[in-house]
Amino acid sequence: MMRRSALALILAALLWSAPLHAQSGDVMLLADQVLVEQGGDTLVATGNVEALHEGTRLTASSIIYNRATNTLEIQGPIRITQPNGDVLTATQAQLDQGFQNGLLESARFVLDEQLQIASARAARVQGRYTAMSQVAATSCQVCGSDRPPLWAIRASRVVHDAEERQIYFDNAQLQVLGVPVFYIPRMRLPDPTLERARGFMIPELKTTTLLGFGIKLPYFIPIGDHADLRLTPYVSPITRTLEMRYRQAFRTGNITVNGAISQDNLKRGEARGLFFADGTFALPRNFRLSFDIEAVSDDAYLNDYNSDFKKDRLDSAVTLTRAQRDSFFSLGLIHYESLTDGENNATQPTIIGDLRYNRRYFPKQIGGEVRLGFQLHGHYRYSDADIDGSDADTVVDGRDVGRANLDLSWRDRWTLPGGLRAGAVTQIWVDHFIVEQDAVAEGDYTEVTPAASLELRWPVVKKTSNGGRVLIEPIAQVGWIGGERSEVPNDESTRAEFDEGNLLSLSRFPSPDRRERGLIGAAGLRWMREDPEGWRASLVLGRVWRDDEDEAFSRSSGQDSIASDWLVAGQFTHQNGLQLLARGLYDTTVSRFTKAEMRANVTLDRYALGASYILLTTDPAEDREDAQSQWRVDGRYNIDRNWTAKGSTRYDIAEGQFLNAGIGAEYRNECVAVDFSVSRSFASSTNLEPSTDFGLTVALTGFSTGGSGKEYRRSCSY
Repeated sequence: MMRRSALALILAALLWSAPLHAQSGDVMLLADQVLVEQGGDTLVATGNVEALHEGTRLTASSIIYNRATNTLEIQGPIRITQPNGDVLTATQAQLDQGFQNGLLESARFVLDEQLQIASARAARVQGRYTAMSQVAATSCQVCGSDRPPLWAIRASRVVHDAEERQIYFDNAQLQVLGVPVFYIPRMRLPDPTLERARGFMIPELKTTTLLGFGIKLPYFIPIGDHADLRLTPYVSPITRTLEMRYRQAFRTGNITVNGAISQDNLKRGEARGLFFADGTFALPRNFRLSFDIEAVSDDAYLNDYNSDFKKDRLDSAVTLTRAQRDSFFSLGLIHYESLTDGENNATQPTIIGDLRYNRRYFPKQIGGEVRLGFQLHGHYRYSDADIDGSDADTVVDGRDVGRANLDLSWRDRWTLPGGLRAGAVTQIWVDHFIVEQDAVAEGDYTEVTPAASLELRWPVVKKTSNGGRVLIEPIAQVGWIGGERSEVPNDESTRAEFDEGNLLSLSRFPSPDRRERGLIGAAGLRWMREDPEGWRASLVLGRVWRDDEDEAFSRSSGQDSIASDWLVAGQFTHQNGLQLLARGLYDTTVSRFTKAEMRANVTLDRYALGASYILLTTDPAEDREDAQSQWRVDGRYNIDRNWTAKGSTRYDIAEGQFLNAGIGAEYRNECVAVDFSVSRSFASSTNLEPSTDFGLTVALTGFSTGGSGKEYRRSCSY
């Protein structure tokens, strides 16, 4: 290696004075001038010296090679760049061939362009270890001034293991602006290039009105290359909690398990906790299996601990699906549990099973498309109480329902003269129901429902003077649904929706236990514009007429009369980041919206703002005695390159009170990340106890646990 290179250099020096190139199979040396001392055992290379060995590059002002000892004496400034990008600098050094072993004076080690470790002396051992003495380590920008960095770790000795990508500190002392604040005899931290390292993660300080001041200290345990475990003790004067997260990746899928167990003063003597798990797997023949398990010890746990899994209704499910070009299969089982105050889980449909199969065919003999659908469904309530017809309070409802549904349809579309588009649908449904624990309706029911419809569309496209495109499309439908509605209870179609997706549908009920009957008609107008200046807008207006009122539609559905409410829906998007979405049902008899929703988003580099609004009028048929009207606003503002402010709130307009609110601030630079947040949950039907939470996390970036800060790297100016 280097010995052969040195002989080549001696030979080259006899032929050329400077510059000089000499190379062997493993080492290449370049220099402006080379001198060979008498006897030929010592070679001196000076001036822009550069040596390369197996991807490692060394630059220096001079190198003295001694063939007898097989060592290099190097004068600085020295810079060694390793294949992974790590940089080691020094004023002078003595190394062996290949730069694997040796000593460096006044050394500085830079890992992943982030973490800087400065030392009085560094020793290279076997090309794997770098041992340094009298060390100062930081990822803060150091520009040569006398001001101390924001933080630094000083230690008597540091060893970096390049193979394991770990950094070991002896007698470590954390300093903030030069002031010692923490001491630990021995400490191990992962270097910035290691993504999964065993050890403690960033601690979080947390204060809540329910649990008091506490600290979370996560500990990460990698289990091979495809699994890991995170344990997080949470300690406060009120609680002793252990949180857990387990993840594992398989060749065909993955699973995630989250859990927590608590002993607190809120419910003395009771063990409290949660268990959440989910996973997905790809099975043979394009099947996909997924599962989701959600369980808590009591209704208030997620609220008391302000859990990341906070929700009002838990759902545990297992599903098997397969989606192909012309067919779809789904088999699922779901268990629901409500955490809302006032809802009795015994009288809610708790266990739900579903089997669905859909297939489409394209018969050449008759043309068009034939669709075949089949469904088996059942839902079960824990309550054993019957409905006997005299109960005014339906909370004792223990009704259980099972059904089988067959759907066969044919449809086709044609283009007529003048650009008119026509479509026809013929359809037949066969529905069978089994009802139990209902003294009034208990028994079996079978319905056969034929239906047909004809629709017309007249799309007109126009090009504007500035190159934009405008679409105007009047739409109309006339349909007929035959058969008679049986006495099967309305157990699933209690929340019918009317929107632009089902304007031309033959039935706007969400479930087969209710279908529309008789003659129906629908008409509407669709408008859309695409502008070359970067914006796009659309608007849909529509209304439905029927020959008789349908009592199965609730008041707020907008379809409880012969003529429905007007459907109004619009969207607007702009390339500058603005998005608007609005939808509502307008009742002309009272001149107001009976149901409306809106969402607006603005996303720019400097800030992001989102707002949503929802309105629901009173509707006893939907168990809504009071109107619901709420605003929700969330946003982010980048104050400057380092500071970001964020906030969110939800306000109940009908009740005149806030439901929750939160603000936060985040500071990041090249060496630290600080996140502070305050949130308040107010008392409501889904939140039994109001609470205020404070959170604070401080991360030293530059290590694997703190994340990267390279995007915040500053440049020094003198």
